[in-house]
Amino acid sequence: MSPRIWPAVALLSAAAAAAALLWVVDPHQAGNPLPPCPSRWLTSLLCPGCGSTRALHALLHGDLSGALAMNPLLVLSLPAVAVLALEWLRMLPTNFASLATRLGNARAWAVVLIAYGVLRNLPWPPFSWLAPGGFGA
Repeated sequence: MSPRIWPAVALLSAAAAAAALLWVVDPHQAGNPLPPCPSRWLTSLLCPGCGSTRALHALLHGDLSGALAMNPLLVLSLPAVAVLALEWLRMLPTNFASLATRLGNARAWAVVLIAYGVLRNLPWPPFSWLAPGGFGA
């Protein structure tokens, strides 16, 4: 058995618990127990992760358009994250190895996240459309 199994089991357990919480708790409702984004609270700017909780809630409830409205980068990056997770577990078919190598480029992710964080704070369309619903200009 791979030594990576136990961390994977712990990660999957945490993800299942988070999914169960997001299934029950609606982050759109005022007074929900989920914490607000600390970056937004401190700076009033949208970080690349702002809207992720609401996007995941929408995905769990089958609302793809609602999820895309909250955080399109998160929704679009989930397949890449799945490929990287399978590669980390050594469960990815070998014909996807080059894809996993390209997707695992930390510099590319840093550029995408920084650019996304900057662009979603610009106050005019089409960039304001990157802000979570309700925060855009």
